[in-house]
Amino acid sequence: MLIYISAILLIAVFFIIRKSKQGIALISKKYLINLLIGGIAVFITISIVKCPEIAFEAAYEGLDVWFNIVFPALLPFFIGSQLLMGLGVVHFMGVLLEPFMRPLFNVPGEGSFVMAMGLASGYPIGAMLTGKLRRRNLLTKTEAERLMSFCNTADPLFMFGAVAVGMFRDVSLGPIIAAAHYISCIMVGLLLRFYKKNSKITLKPKHKENILLKAVKELNKAREKDGRPFGKLMGDCIMDSINAMLLIGGFIILFSVIIRIISEIGFTALFCNIIERSLYLLRLDEALAPAVFSGIFEITLGTKLASEAAASLTPKVIIASAVIAWSGLSVHAQVASMVSGTDIKMAPYVVARIIHAIFAAIITLLLMGWNTPVLKQISIPAMTYTIDSSFKAWFSILSFNIKFFVVVLALVFISCISMFVYQTIKSFIK
Repeated sequence: MLIYISAILLIAVFFIIRKSKQGIALISKKYLINLLIGGIAVFITISIVKCPEIAFEAAYEGLDVWFNIVFPALLPFFIGSQLLMGLGVVHFMGVLLEPFMRPLFNVPGEGSFVMAMGLASGYPIGAMLTGKLRRRNLLTKTEAERLMSFCNTADPLFMFGAVAVGMFRDVSLGPIIAAAHYISCIMVGLLLRFYKKNSKITLKPKHKENILLKAVKELNKAREKDGRPFGKLMGDCIMDSINAMLLIGGFIILFSVIIRIISEIGFTALFCNIIERSLYLLRLDEALAPAVFSGIFEITLGTKLASEAAASLTPKVIIASAVIAWSGLSVHAQVASMVSGTDIKMAPYVVARIIHAIFAAIITLLLMGWNTPVLKQISIPAMTYTIDSSFKAWFSILSFNIKFFVVVLALVFISCISMFVYQTIKSFIK
């Protein structure tokens, strides 16, 4: 009943504006979008007041997900990545890995740091680091849009632990889902190198000096430009990271409430009928429609419903993989908040997420169809990535991600050393 009253009110407001003297000026794209957003906000508020118990339960579930899973999983990467940026490590890597990043992805070498942190840590750290690099003018607008579109990914712990072990109860699916996710992500990055390929790029002065010496000089120059003592730098990194985590928590709670409300008022059934027809055309089980609809909004709920659907295993894994690549409107909102204050547009990112979801679904289909014994032998600590309020579970997630951050950092520096050796050998051959 509430949905019909809200629709009637919106239609009435529309006709009142249309009949007014300034109706022609008001009936524009900008005003209609503002009117729609305002109407949705009023509708959600009224729904929360009308169903306070449902809203409270949904908010509590969102808070549980944030505090017991997202907070310990992302905090080490938030603090560590910002600390490395303040110490000038990003500039050091930028010099060494420029010959790798520019030809493949058409972004400067500093993008290698965002790529490493983003692929390893999960949403939305890639977007956060891209926004920081853009604010420091280390990326052009187009380069930032390219970088953010393929360096903001799901973390391996979520795919191995939460989806494969916790939801599907099959550890062998973890490597398949992760491989499809990262392969399709790299494909998106290679594709996006042609996005506005004639636009302005970040140029670096060329010197004939040793590449390692040049990298060290850039690190020292960046550290001097930052100028903060280490104690203040550490304090700022912790404060900024906690603020970012609180922002992410707010989005998770808000979208948890929104998803529960639209399910209660009947929107889910309405749109699931449309999704079922689309799945039928794609020859996928129609029982997966609720998972697709929920996955449009929130990644965890979409993958969970996909694992519980009354369908065969392969279509369920395909939909789960596509939902993970799409990431949900909740993550999109987090990304938008991370790049607010910059000139980075969200449209390329959203299009990239759609392409990523399509690629991930196709690659998952291929991997599920082929005999993949090598992938199935790959394992990760089989920690069920479920909501557990115990301190032991919370601390295990935190400690795992701290160790994983150190491993990723080691791999990054090995890559830098490898690139230095390659450049040195290349110079001797010439």
